[in-house]
Amino acid sequence: MRPIAGDAAALLLALGLIDSGFLAVPVVTGSAAYAVADARGWTSGLSRTPRDARGFYGILAAATVLGMLFNFAGLDPIKALFWTAVLNGFLAPPLLVLVMLVANDRNVMGEHVNGRWLNILGWGTTIAMFAAAAGLVVTWGR
Repeated sequence: MRPIAGDAAALLLALGLIDSGFLAVPVVTGSAAYAVADARGWTSGLSRTPRDARGFYGILAAATVLGMLFNFAGLDPIKALFWTAVLNGFLAPPLLVLVMLVANDRNVMGEHVNGRWLNILGWGTTIAMFAAAAGLVVTWGR
């Protein structure tokens, strides 16, 4: 950015990162509130009043406060993103197995079960994810 923005490049980058954070907070906290409320069968929605959707708004507030506390805890956000990605890499393969089993269950999917090519692609992806997780374990610390 420096060739275009000159000395203001650092300021523009900082403002862009801050703006991204302002956009991310409501999306992340809102998605957490919707997920928990839906899983618990609670009334949810930003169109509802806090009195009508107490659990939903409680999760929304709690997620916001936890995010703020995470910021003040002095934790390195880059390390947190790294470890989150590692955890997701280990959780994804067994979840893919479950998705593939459900996608091939006629009792659940009816006539919409996976066809041949979706099974090849899905199980191939599942195997690749298991291989990537195993590769990480084998090469960790080298």
